[in-house]
Amino acid sequence: KSRIINGDNFKKDKIYDVKDLYTATNKDLTFFHSKNYSSLALSTKALYCVTLKSLSNYLPKTCKKIIVDNVLFSMAKITKEFYPNSVVDDFDNSVKEINKTKFKNKAKYGNNVLIGNNVNIGKNCLIGHNTIIEKNVIIGSNCSIGSNVIIRNTIIKNNVNILDGCVIGKKGFGFFPNKNKNVRYPHIGLVLINDNSEIGCGSTIDRGSLSNTIIGKNTFLDNQVHIAHNNRIGNNCIIAGQVGFAGSSSVGDSVMIGGQAGISGHLKIGNNVHIGGGSGVIKDVEDNSKVMGYPAKNLKEFIKSNR
Repeated sequence: KSRIINGDNFKKDKIYDVKDLYTATNKDLTFFHSKNYSSLALSTKALYCVTLKSLSNYLPKTCKKIIVDNVLFSMAKITKEFYPNSVVDDFDNSVKEINKTKFKNKAKYGNNVLIGNNVNIGKNCLIGHNTIIEKNVIIGSNCSIGSNVIIRNTIIKNNVNILDGCVIGKKGFGFFPNKNKNVRYPHIGLVLINDNSEIGCGSTIDRGSLSNTIIGKNTFLDNQVHIAHNNRIGNNCIIAGQVGFAGSSSVGDSVMIGGQAGISGHLKIGNNVHIGGGSGVIKDVEDNSKVMGYPAKNLKEFIKSNR
């Protein structure tokens, strides 16, 4: 549903959706709150952008600026106008037992499997006991979904394994602290898991806020890995157990991360990077780097300082 935006400096323009800088079209509204995204701001196609006065010159002339004091708080209010239920994450009451759906004879499944409305499941899929696949989820062919799994707001491509106990597509940990009541940030993005990937037991992957959370092709997550909202993990990555990602970071291709490492938010991890177990990554890491420690530093420096 479109919205009309009024203002002293604006016409009555129709806004069709709210999107991130990269995916917004000339019918959409976006936001720009940090210089870290200046390259995306310069090329955005958005009709409107909510931003700070200090950042407005990064935006193209075709993009109309809405200047505010707090970009993220303003975007939370705007997003809830378009998506009133975007801060709600209740269970899907449309689910029914799989043997009462069209997938009764199309998939192999265990006991107590529940399927929501408008779900699509490809050929040769396995679904374990007590698993819930909620409305609008898409699962490709030759996939294995373990037992006690919950999947919502997610697109899974072909040949993907989701092991037991995973929760995929729940809302992320986004809110504005307040003494009386913390204000939730809306989540309208999806989780996209690409071909030939594996998600280990007990792992959690949050849906995106305005953009999607993405797992690349042939990327393997060990047990108990947490991927927060808006992260983009590249192809051919290997991420060991209990690694945790804060939100909105990007990870390149062929990255290896040792167990219990932590990745701060809004970072860029390059291609072919190795991150040692137990490391704390708090700044960007260049291509082909090997880092370890807290804060993570060049591996040779880490070894030298710990002799």
